[in-house]
Amino acid sequence: MSDAETPRFSTLAQLLAPELLANLESLGYYTMTPIQAAGLPPILQGRDAIAQAKTGSGKTATFGLGLLSRLDVANYRVQSLVLCPTRELADQVAEEIRRLARALPNVKVLTLCGGAPFGPQLNSLDHGAHIIVGTPGRIEEHLRKGSLQLDEVNTLVLDEADRMLDMGFQAALETIVDYTPSTRQTLLFSATYNDAVRPIAQAMLRDPVTVEVESTHDSATIRQHFHAVKDDAARFPALCRLLLHYRPATSVVFCNTKREAQDVADALNDEGFSVLALHGDLEQRDRDRTLILFANQSASILVATDVAARGLDIATLDAVFNYQISRELEVHVHRIGRTGRAGADGVACTLVSEKEDYRLGLLGDFLGQRLTCEPLPAVASHEPFAPPMVTLQLDGGKKDKLRPGDILGALTGEGGIQGEQVGKIKVQARCAFVAVQREVWKAALDKLTRDKLKGRSFRVRRISR
Repeated sequence: MSDAETPRFSTLAQLLAPELLANLESLGYYTMTPIQAAGLPPILQGRDAIAQAKTGSGKTATFGLGLLSRLDVANYRVQSLVLCPTRELADQVAEEIRRLARALPNVKVLTLCGGAPFGPQLNSLDHGAHIIVGTPGRIEEHLRKGSLQLDEVNTLVLDEADRMLDMGFQAALETIVDYTPSTRQTLLFSATYNDAVRPIAQAMLRDPVTVEVESTHDSATIRQHFHAVKDDAARFPALCRLLLHYRPATSVVFCNTKREAQDVADALNDEGFSVLALHGDLEQRDRDRTLILFANQSASILVATDVAARGLDIATLDAVFNYQISRELEVHVHRIGRTGRAGADGVACTLVSEKEDYRLGLLGDFLGQRLTCEPLPAVASHEPFAPPMVTLQLDGGKKDKLRPGDILGALTGEGGIQGEQVGKIKVQARCAFVAVQREVWKAALDKLTRDKLKGRSFRVRRISR
């Protein structure tokens, strides 16, 4: 679809509030993605919807605009509920909804997820919220304790519905739905749908419109390669060779088990690569830190299981490496959809052992393509590559009244570094993280250590390699 054929958000002027349209323009959202063009008109008209689209296609903005269009800001009761399979995806969705809602006055979006303390969530609920984004387990817990009321919910969204069912949330989903009004609008979004999802969708939705855009990925933006390896012992050398050939600034290596993800990450670290592991055995604190470092481009490689990698808040990912073919063929679509987003180029490489030849055939049938293996590429340099950024941690945060602008100002003040040398800044309750270009990290550390912020000195240290 050419730019001339791509519908613009302005064509929805009869359905979207002027404030939302003006905010979209201020965010640089002028034209709609295919899922937005197909899904927004019926959603804004109040229809239930089953929407299927590839990862990174603009699904969050589609249902976000839908629920915001029905919001009564003057009513400080929960009116929209978005369910996500993981805390990371919930955080990402909540942040995008806040961006979409910033032209509306005093819209409160609250995340309720497991792995976070229960007490602060109770306090936040006591102050009221318009939109709740959370994981099924924690939402069900709040309902059971009576701390969450859903009797005025007008929009229910299930994001990555198939993953929630795969993760065993079916009973929780059914319980949560029973707490919502039968008159609600229900929206199901996912990249793929398996047979387990369809009866759930039929039970939850009323006369839904089905919106489906390409479920496989555009070969123009994602180059898929399949490489044969003799056996399992040959996988790791092959992975190293692919990493050294492509030398991606950011990449994810997908493994099928938690043990394998940790073993591969440890082995890559031993080879001198900048790598982090992400799997279900990590404590939440370690998981959060891992995701911050990777999002900051302070680690080049993330070795992850499929469930752990849900909801990665990474705008651009240069490459995806499948250590082996995923156990479920639908998951392959999710994996490769992490790269090649928003029209950017991406690479997806899959290692295939002789024992997996039949799986390659099944995957080809599923994708509707003839898949063949090719030789491993040549390597120009055997020297492992370093990530472009280094992350510094400050032992001060929101509780100390620190804001991102305070940290940026301190770094770029007299005798400091340049603004373009500063990357992401994330301020949490009691600490803050800032990414700076690798060549200036020592100067940045000295500047933050030497200067005061908000009239105070804070401990600063480097936390990435």
